[in-house]
Amino acid sequence: MALGKDYAAQDCSIARALEVVGERWTLLVVRDALYGVRRYNDFLVHLGIPRAVLASRLAALVDAGVLEKRPCPDAPRRHEYVVTERGRALWPTLRALSIWGRENFGDDRPLRYYRHAECGTEIGLAGECPACGRLVPLEDVEVLPGPGLDLDPADPVSRALIGPRRLLEPVRLDAAADPV
Repeated sequence: MALGKDYAAQDCSIARALEVVGERWTLLVVRDALYGVRRYNDFLVHLGIPRAVLASRLAALVDAGVLEKRPCPDAPRRHEYVVTERGRALWPTLRALSIWGRENFGDDRPLRYYRHAECGTEIGLAGECPACGRLVPLEDVEVLPGPGLDLDPADPVSRALIGPRRLLEPVRLDAAADPV
């Protein structure tokens, strides 16, 4: 018997969330959007995802209100995908999932550290600052390379994401190479 493609029979908030983010690649697209990746081609290059799958995931995330599709400020005939408030709300989940994955299935060397830019304290599991005692707004989360990060990656998006930067800070590469 084939598996269904949705969780319509489930009366559960996790099942409803999986309707939006449960397909393969979707959470990685959201992760990259939080890192500041906004353009179709940049997602494509960084993730190594098939074009049709990426187009489908981006459309579904826009339909669900997780991303907003807008004209690029510097190339109005092209589009970029910007994280909405609904998408921002996924940050604590992605942070916790990355820690769980590293602790249970990965290397002990973190790929990235996340700290509160205002005070320099590493943020906690849910994105809170232990020193300040409050949830850190995404714009104030600084991402730094960890000891497990490849500091000489092949693709230009990974290179752009290496240095210290803030979440949501747009990654800007060659707009002429972006097909959508």
